Amino acid sequence: MPSISALYSIQEVSQHSSSDDCWIIIDGKVYDLTSYLDEHPGGDDIIVTATGRDATDDFEDAGHSKDARELMEKFYIGLLDTSSSDSLKLETNQVDSYATLVQTLTKQYWKAPVAVIGKFIGSQMEFDPTTLPLIPLQKNQTIQ
Repeated sequence: MPSISALYSIQEVSQHSSSDDCWIIIDGKVYDLTSYLDEHPGGDDIIVTATGRDATDDFEDAGHSKDARELMEKFYIGLLDTSSSDSLKLETNQVDSYATLVQTLTKQYWKAPVAVIGKFIGSQMEFDPTTLPLIPLQKNQTIQ
């Protein structure tokens, strides 16, 4: 006899959007990944940024193995209720906030490596005017 799955609205899933309470939607199924965050091979940040929303595209883009897909069943808690009229509106807002989060993280994490590289290059290069190439000038010619 088939088991009955719980139904969750996108609004309900969106209420579980932190590292302490992490629900995610993949292919219309709702998963509670809270207990899995520390075990995720890609790090918990990847899951936390997608929590509380439909992360099907993110999951598929990562190219998860068959084993990873089987492991997901351990965290399955129910199905997404698609009959809710607010689901599309809420999902769109969450995608906007996800894009903003990605921009913020990108800005935050590129600065340190660039600063270190710049400091290293700057320390290796000292200005020495005697090493500048000499350009022969013709009589009465000026440099502009």
